[in-house]
Amino acid sequence: MKWGTVRMILRWIHIVVAIPIYGYCYSPFDKLPLYARPTRYVFFPVMLLTGLLMWKGHLLWKLFPKRTPEAQLAK
Repeated sequence: MKWGTVRMILRWIHIVVAIPIYGYCYSPFDKLPLYARPTRYVFFPVMLLTGLLMWKGHLLWKLFPKRTPEAQLAK
């Protein structure tokens, strides 16, 4: 998969997961307990992870060497 495709998928995941966080921030005060647990433990960590991968993901992918089909057949 090309890096541009991965980045586009990460961007859309980041945007979709950010929507409930905005809802949590701007919801009425009496509804906050309903949104607190999923926002803290699901939406925010996923948004943080996708943001970090978009920002510094190129350095992470450099840690894993690319394997060519010839190298896999040589095993």
